[in-house]
Amino acid sequence: MAEDATTMLGDVARYYASKLEEHGTTARGVDWNGEASQTLRFDQLLRIVDVAGRFSIIDLGCGYGALLDYLDARGLEADYTGIDVYPEMARAGARRFQGRTDADFICTTSVDREADYSVASGIFNVRLERSDAEWRDYLEATLDLLDAASRRGFAFNCLTSYSDASKMRDDLYYADPCALFDLCKRHHYSKNVALLHDYGLYEFTILVRKAP
Repeated sequence: MAEDATTMLGDVARYYASKLEEHGTTARGVDWNGEASQTLRFDQLLRIVDVAGRFSIIDLGCGYGALLDYLDARGLEADYTGIDVYPEMARAGARRFQGRTDADFICTTSVDREADYSVASGIFNVRLERSDAEWRDYLEATLDLLDAASRRGFAFNCLTSYSDASKMRDDLYYADPCALFDLCKRHHYSKNVALLHDYGLYEFTILVRKAP
């Protein structure tokens, strides 16, 4: 499974490499439609943060660090770790925030540190030629990583299986929001789980809150 996951992530890294080369450090460079929808996604994911003061956060699949821009724009004080499987993405983030002592960008396929919160935006969308079963296994293994890395909670988003059939693409993964809610709720993650499916995009966000 580890070798399979490495191969899958290598394929995905090459996909995003082409996007970054074409569009640069923009929302389209990480395969989002634009800045407005990217901000809307961050609005949902950051609902996981339930502290008033400084916090630490891991951004899994960080791209060029757009989430750190979001945090800065809202005056949120955070110790930020961005992790990406594509080396040039991590380097792009490091260059953009060079000199910041509160930001660290790493290229790796694992998570070897803890933070108050972890988020993952868009990393489950592009499955390319992998089967539903293969991608679901990868998704669940990644949720285990997020859980282990997060002291207070974690959040992630997925494209929804409730999307219009005529607009769905074979190379993308559309998750069942009810099944993932059930997994997070019944699994050992937490009893406090929220499913957000009401913000105008063909996707959903799940928040998993842990006891302080």
